[in-house]
Amino acid sequence: MVDYTILLEGLEVTLGLGIHDHERAAPQRVSVSVWLTCSYDAPPADRIDAVVDYDYLREGILALGRGHHIELQETLCEAVAALALAADARVREVRVRSMKLDVYPDARVGCEVMRGRGERR
Repeated sequence: MVDYTILLEGLEVTLGLGIHDHERAAPQRVSVSVWLTCSYDAPPADRIDAVVDYDYLREGILALGRGHHIELQETLCEAVAALALAADARVREVRVRSMKLDVYPDARVGCEVMRGRGERR
């Protein structure tokens, strides 16, 4: 077995996220980063069908942004982790980080989760 980490880093999504009135009033910018630990039987051939394709992940995250309002970053991270693990059995582990970009003028506010295949929450 060989492992590779596939990164989708800094995907900026505008979505309804948060519990405060001002967060409910308008969507806000959120940066989402995902690290996928993928296991293959051998180093993959130089073809897209030989590896985990990250297009599905990007599209899924963008679809979450078009969906309903999400209260917590923890909920957003869990949804992205579930999406990543469900799409391809070669994804062994996923780490997801979300960062609200505009909450404070001097800091970003975020959440990070790590989930593995078959893990119970």
